[in-house]
Amino acid sequence: MAQRGVNDLGGLPGDEPVDREDHESHPFEKRVNALLRLLTHPRRKMMRVDELRRGIESLNETEYAKYSYYERWVESIRRIMLEKGVLDEAELNRKIEQVRARSTG
Repeated sequence: MAQRGVNDLGGLPGDEPVDREDHESHPFEKRVNALLRLLTHPRRKMMRVDELRRGIESLNETEYAKYSYYERWVESIRRIMLEKGVLDEAELNRKIEQVRARSTG
């Protein structure tokens, strides 16, 4: 029998009820969605949505619990871009530091 993935919660008792109300998207969520749309656009073909899903499903239990919904997207995108050689870890870390410097400066 196949092992249940950390993301596969179907049929398990939940800790809390699912909030089915629409909510206003936060700017971070909109940016992540826009990033995914750019990366998956047919003209760019940098990644596919099924790769995003594979990346999310490959998170271990600790990572999956630690990240919010859109943070899981970001982590999956990060891993895929590194895997494909679009970015390397050093370049990514430099960019992260530049963004941090802008936001604190």
